[in-house]
Amino acid sequence: MTEPRSLGAAELLRSVGLLADGPVRWGNPIRVGGPGVYLVEIAAPHKSAPIDHTLVAHWIERVPTLTLDGARPTQRELAVRMGEFWLPDETVVYIGMTNLSIGGRVGAFVKTPLGDRRPHSGGHWLKTLTVLPELRVWWAPTSAPEEYEDALLTAFAQGISPEAKAALRDSSVVLPWANLQSTGGERKQHGIKGSLLADEADGPVSKAQRVAAAAAAAKGTGGKRGAADPTRRTGVLRSTTARPRSTTPRAPSGSRAAAAAIKAAGRPAGPAVQLSPEGLIALRAELDELINVQRPAIVARIAAARELGDLKENSDYHEARREQSFAEGRVRMLEDQLRNAVVVEGTGGTVVAIGSTVVVERMDPAGALETTTFKIVGAAEASPKADKISNVSPIGAALIGRKPGDAVEVVIPSGRIGFRILEVR
Repeated sequence: MTEPRSLGAAELLRSVGLLADGPVRWGNPIRVGGPGVYLVEIAAPHKSAPIDHTLVAHWIERVPTLTLDGARPTQRELAVRMGEFWLPDETVVYIGMTNLSIGGRVGAFVKTPLGDRRPHSGGHWLKTLTVLPELRVWWAPTSAPEEYEDALLTAFAQGISPEAKAALRDSSVVLPWANLQSTGGERKQHGIKGSLLADEADGPVSKAQRVAAAAAAAKGTGGKRGAADPTRRTGVLRSTTARPRSTTPRAPSGSRAAAAAIKAAGRPAGPAVQLSPEGLIALRAELDELINVQRPAIVARIAAARELGDLKENSDYHEARREQSFAEGRVRMLEDQLRNAVVVEGTGGTVVAIGSTVVVERMDPAGALETTTFKIVGAAEASPKADKISNVSPIGAALIGRKPGDAVEVVIPSGRIGFRILEVR
């Protein structure tokens, strides 16, 4: 039986059949386009994690949502917890991949300030290291980056000794220090949550936080000009649909404080997602199903398919990864919608608004009158098959603000249709 043996970045690439290219010092450009994998390594092993406590303190101050085991940590507590995942005999500290451009991905990685989600926050633990300017980046172009990333992470884990694994806080998921989850979705149980700012609404940013973030960004990019402004945002889509005067929106639990903080800071929030109380319950239930049922099932399928070997030709593996990609995309979308949710209940009056149930009649092509009942909802929960129509759809927009007895004409792609409102409830 072959004993585990630690491999450097170049050796690790060669062990999976790739031609290693590099290295380039962290922060210097990599002028390589196209998909591939890349590895970040330190020059020599460190017996303990070389974490900069000042950067960790700036990180905690800048990201008010960051918690450790459910509570706000001190800089020492957070640094100690991260250090419990350090592998003292290894030089490779991160393995990544891209389907687009190796140079572009690494450049985005370098420029992303600690705590920011964009342009690329993968491996953000690296930004806390005292040896950041000394890191080296190796890479290898490949048309199958996901498969080779998986192979590299597997080879890395196989090189770790049982003693080193046992010393980790979580020995069930063995990855390079700054990789927080495997390609199959298994996550390190580190207890750190909310470590990145939300895309659009991340709460107030004080002058002190701006100064701290700028200092951290300068340290992470070698002080180069052109580093991303950590507090800059690219703008937000705003709802243009007027809210009926008779509708009283109320924020779901937990969102009022966030909205107040955003308003006080003068920062734009994401576009409001208008939901009925039933719609809010349905979205939360779907998110719970995705996270607690579907995600673990997909991870198990990926793990089982990976054991069959030959990932490049493994149809079960690729199908499970596609399903995982779809599910994770849906999770992110639902989380965004719930983060910006505004619950709107029916007024119970006589004016059509979001949340109203509207009974209308129209003349069918044979000349007979037919009755239809619509529920007016926000776009996030619209379902024409269930007669739930969005307030921004042609019919929904035409009905908003109308009363029983009103005649409404709606322009649709196939022509014009006329309704008469019988009842609003």
